[in-house]
Amino acid sequence: MGYTKDQLLARLKELQIDFFCYDHPAVLTVEAQAKYVGHLGGALSKNLLLKDKKHRYYVVSALANTNIDLKVLSQRLGLGKGGLRMAAEEALQEILQVPLGCVTPLALINDSARDVSLLLDQGFKSQQSCYFHPLTNEVTLSISASSLDKFLISIGRQPSYVDLEANPAVGKDNPPDLASLAPSGVPALPDKVENAVTSIPTGNDGLTVKKPTKLAGEAKSLAALQKEKLQKVQSSIDPLAEATNIEKLVKEIMDKTSTAFLNEITKDLNDPQIAPSVSDVVKRRVSSDLEHMMMSLKNAAYTQGFQAGFQATLRSSLQSLSMQK
Repeated sequence: MGYTKDQLLARLKELQIDFFCYDHPAVLTVEAQAKYVGHLGGALSKNLLLKDKKHRYYVVSALANTNIDLKVLSQRLGLGKGGLRMAAEEALQEILQVPLGCVTPLALINDSARDVSLLLDQGFKSQQSCYFHPLTNEVTLSISASSLDKFLISIGRQPSYVDLEANPAVGKDNPPDLASLAPSGVPALPDKVENAVTSIPTGNDGLTVKKPTKLAGEAKSLAALQKEKLQKVQSSIDPLAEATNIEKLVKEIMDKTSTAFLNEITKDLNDPQIAPSVSDVVKRRVSSDLEHMMMSLKNAAYTQGFQAGFQATLRSSLQSLSMQK
């Protein structure tokens, strides 16, 4: 179980760190947050949870007006041009222990985030106060960069401030300047419980062998069942939940295109029976990449306040219809 907002604030008080909290309705974007606290003079921040190809995670915290090029940042970390992408929504809950719209460097207080790397915008240092969410997007916390440093050091983190807009040359004679900030470990996610092992004594020599536990498989099945039930409940409450089910959407796309694909390929093959097997191979190869693309699109849409904008439009339309009646 991760830290709550109240527990986090209590920790800051224990450390004698000065801060202010401003309550407001839940916000999903910097623009929405600015409506409530933008006039107070602090520096608004945008915070991203990123993932590389080795399943390592990064929290990037920057001033709201800082331009972040993920391809450039990926190269500077030594990951190549396409080594970084937005992490899935599930990772927010499993690693940072926060819901959507609540990414914050303060979430690194959770033990589940101990292997997450943190990159801070050097621009924070020149600000009198900086705004972050204290594990909930219904509150904005104002804190100075030096106080944030004190907090991070207290949880065993050495703050790393970088110029996130820099674009230094990276090559044979110019090694990646941020490579040392890449995480050395990979977070142990709950969905990897299937890899759990148990030690079983063998013979009288006291040696042990490791065998997969049945409990791991059962736990995985239970977790999958609970996730499926949760999705059904969310779908009945939120009409957007069904539309943002990436796996289902990809399956529908592949099913609809495969029929047309089969019709075309059988025209050119002497043996029509080969077509279905070819289609299956294409599905397996394309589905994974398509899921990654759709997940990136979903995260980008959320970042831009797609859901909030959709709901506002829907409410406006319903009000207009009511007035017409």
